[in-house]
This record gives sequence, C-alpha cells and structure tokens, in this order.
Amino acid sequence: MAESQSQSQDKATKGKLYIVGIGPGSVEQMTIRARDVILNADYVLGNGTYLDQIATLLGTQEVIRSYMGKEVDRARKAVELAKIANVAMVSGGDTNVYGMAGIVLEVAEHEGLEVDIEVLPGVTAILAGASMLGAPVVTDFAVISLSDLLTPWDVIEKRLNLAAEADFVMALYNPKSRKRQSNFSRAIEIIRHYKADSVPVGLIKNALRGEGEDRIVTTLGKVMDCEDWVDMSTTILIGNGDSRIWSSQKKDFIITPRGYHKKYDY
Repeated sequence: MAESQSQSQDKATKGKLYIVGIGPGSVEQMTIRARDVILNADYVLGNGTYLDQIATLLGTQEVIRSYMGKEVDRARKAVELAKIANVAMVSGGDTNVYGMAGIVLEVAEHEGLEVDIEVLPGVTAILAGASMLGAPVVTDFAVISLSDLLTPWDVIEKRLNLAAEADFVMALYNPKSRKRQSNFSRAIEIIRHYKADSVPVGLIKNALRGEGEDRIVTTLGKVMDCEDWVDMSTTILIGNGDSRIWSSQKKDFIITPRGYHKKYDY
C-alpha cells in the first residue's frame, strides 16, 4: 500500500536533536537526564575526547567521532540525522559555556530544521574547579577564554582589563596550548595592573575527571611560578579583593566572602 502524504511527513520529522552537556569528564558528574538521553539515542556525535569520557554509555548507538576544528561539520551532520532519528550531540562541560549549543542552533536555524531540539546543561569547568578549591565563586564573576582562535586578542584584552578593573572573581579558560604559549602570561600581566599580588589564585587540572586531577593554590604575585604546569586542561580561578586562603589541616581552600559577615555575627 502506498504511503499517504501525512505518513511521509511523519517519517521525515520523527527525529529529535539533543545537545547534551556531559559535565567535567566523568559519567558520575553527568545529570541523570543527560545519561538517559545518550543511552536511548540512535546516534551520538562528538569530539573523540569527550566520547572517550562517556565510553561506558556507548553500545547500541551509532557513534560518529570527530575532532577539534570540525565543529561546523559535526553540527551539520547532527542536524541532517535529526530529521529521521534521535540524535545526541555531546558537548564537554556545559552546552552553552563555550559548548556546542551555539553552533548547532545556528546550523539548525540556517537549515530551517523543524524537529524538536532540547538543550541539556552540564557542569562547566568554573564550577567543577570551584568545588575543588572550596568557595572561590560565590559572588559576581567573569569567565574569559584566552583562546584567540575565534575571538581576536584585542577583544580578549579589553575584557580582561574591564573584568579585572571591576574586581570580578575571574575564571580563565583555555589558558595555554602548543600554539598559544604567551596568552596566559599576557593575561596575568593585565590582571596585576588592577588586583593585588596577595589575591588568591587556584589552578585546577582535569577538574573532577579523576585521572590526572590536580590543584594548586597560590597568589596572583606567585602564579607565574606555576606557568609550566598550565595547559589546555587547566582552569584558572582568580579571586577578588575580599578573597582569602584558608589553610586547614589537610589542604588550602579559597574563600570569597559574600558579605554575610557584615550582617551577621559569626
């Protein structure tokens, strides 16, 4: 029997596109919703590094691996497949914070995709790193990527100046790579124009990933002593003028007071 027009249309639009934040890099740190979506997807697409981090969830799905620099191609493939199947596009950390949500939605908009799209959040590096340092991010903060691949350095420099001058707690993403050796030192030089050398700084590597996870607590005046330790898997958290280091019996914490001490006696 020949298919009716409505049946053909149903087939053409039966898929759904999920853009899934997988968190810092371990399945245990993902949301339950994110895990369920990946387990039940027909296709799972993503950067190979992130797919490796969720390997235990991959079995019956068709897995399409990609790599850094192929984000647009990956987004186009996800949009194409979503017309006929349930597709999960995975994104490291959160889907919005330097994640895949933007480019996937731009491509979907350009293609006029009419299937359902759902964006699932994930724990991003600033929050994963903050949890390892104690309480550095409990008030206003700014997140700035030092990668000038898509954002010109003069724009990054302007943002560093303004955020540091306003004394935001600051998180620096993508501080250093093989091709970008000087951006981290340039950023610290700018920030030191506005913040005291005594301001606490936390460096977190592979936050909440388990393997290779590490942390350093230091100050803005001494952070360049740790420059060789910094790479693309490192997130830098710089406190504000009220932030302090608390040395407990087991490790150092960074505390940024929110202001309760001004209102309550404790």
